[in-house]
Amino acid sequence: MHLLDLFAIRVLEQPDATALVDAESGARLTYAALDARVNRAATGLANRGLLPRDRAAFFADGSADLVVAHLATLRLGAIAVPINLAYTAREIGHILEDAEPRLVVVDGERREMIERVPPERRRSVEQVVALGEVASGSPAPAIGEASRGTQSLQQRPGQGLQQPSQQNPHQDPPHQNGSSPALLVYTSGTTGKSKGAVITHDNLLATVTGLLAAWAWRPDDVLLLALPLFHVHGLVVGLHTALAAGASVRLHRRFDTDRVLDELTAGGSPSGQSTAGKATANSATADESTAITADRDRVTLFFGVPTLYVRLLEAIRRRRLEPDAFGHLRLLCSGSAPLAPELFEAFREATGHTLLERYGMTETGMNLSNPYAGPRRPGTVGVPLPGVSARIADPGSLDDGAIADVDDGTAGELLVRGSNVFAGYWRDPEKTAAAFVADGAGRKWFRTGDLARRDPETGYVTLLGRSRELILRGGLNVYPREVEEVLEALPGVAEAAVVGRPDLEYGEVPVAFVVPADGAAPEEAALLAGCRERLAAFKVPVAVRLVEALPRNALGKVQKHRLPA
Repeated sequence: MHLLDLFAIRVLEQPDATALVDAESGARLTYAALDARVNRAATGLANRGLLPRDRAAFFADGSADLVVAHLATLRLGAIAVPINLAYTAREIGHILEDAEPRLVVVDGERREMIERVPPERRRSVEQVVALGEVASGSPAPAIGEASRGTQSLQQRPGQGLQQPSQQNPHQDPPHQNGSSPALLVYTSGTTGKSKGAVITHDNLLATVTGLLAAWAWRPDDVLLLALPLFHVHGLVVGLHTALAAGASVRLHRRFDTDRVLDELTAGGSPSGQSTAGKATANSATADESTAITADRDRVTLFFGVPTLYVRLLEAIRRRRLEPDAFGHLRLLCSGSAPLAPELFEAFREATGHTLLERYGMTETGMNLSNPYAGPRRPGTVGVPLPGVSARIADPGSLDDGAIADVDDGTAGELLVRGSNVFAGYWRDPEKTAAAFVADGAGRKWFRTGDLARRDPETGYVTLLGRSRELILRGGLNVYPREVEEVLEALPGVAEAAVVGRPDLEYGEVPVAFVVPADGAAPEEAALLAGCRERLAAFKVPVAVRLVEALPRNALGKVQKHRLPA
């Protein structure tokens, strides 16, 4: 089955239901309208010469047009390559050189960044195309003619760009099987150069169908999606799962605390303003929109990273909102970074909602989740999702090419397997082989690189940090996340990050970086004393440094390699 087969079911069953609302422009598309636009865009891309398994890179803000262009790429059987909007020309150059996309699709303000990539690193790129042109289905220009928004960089040897044809926009998409690649997503690069993870349609279907069941998605759900669409969290967990459920997506191009809070506490219009009468999406026609229905716009779902929940909590307190303002919400999920237990409890007290924390990776989609209809335990990521198997192994055994499980309650490296696990790293068989380890039955398990511990009574899994972050102090294991949680519970501390630093006597020692809470100036001696009261002596940091902020990537993950030496 193809990923878009799930989308096609919704188009058939509920063509007039709202699929997508662009919260910035007020643009609204029904399922039938979205499907029609995707067909037109796919025809336009085919006429530009995009073929099955070609790569199309996307470097643009999340918008209705980006959703259309992304789905059109999948419909053609081509591979979408989302690019992190925070990346520099050097980082983008690495992706273009490695993925070799035929097209790069940009919104207007980002064309200059692509042009700054050295030509030798973008040799494969034949066109840099404006997002609006792709979403509208505009054909490629005749060779030699200029096109507004389109920059022809070069032609593939022996081939010219295809000319506009009378191709039927409703023709069947090229045949694909589940192993066909759908996405080429580059890892966030928190520890080094990013790698391209090949995500197949089977991988996407496994994550989407698992979440549909585990989180009880409904066609009348409305997801407020303010996460970027260059990451699995926003693109797959949010957008693709919502469309597969027949739900509605209210798409924000960026997270604005006040606008998002307005929608979470009201009927769905940004800043309390009605969107009635606004234009439909950039390239849509009037007959492709539907009238606004207040109940249909009422948000029921929100997905975020811990940083976003911190900002929302601050705004909730500033406005003095009561929990009943959030009574219509059904589910709020947190992921992509650890959720502090203190934030978990504070948010529940302020809103009446218990955040559902889950765990996934670029390479695997979603792996574990706290239950929708069961206890959600702070500091844990729950149990395996449907179709996912997990185990916790002794890292030393994995380095020897075997698997020796640790006892429950003991720390080890988390391994997963299932249809959600990616096909491998793009054109890198060595890194792919190193990412898996076989058990006695020959089954391959993916090494997540995350240290974890499973509770012997509940079976819930707690993450302890990356295996590379494990600090070996005189032969004793120090798990950074454990120390960070202790620090973040102390007065005057907003956030903390703990890293290992070389030491002549012990090999490595923990050093803490702390962001003070507003108006606070915690003293190093007090923080170290607090750690000594709660931790074994070998886990206590040797030093605490105050910093204004922790370096983070676009999804809020702390980039520890960027902390001062």
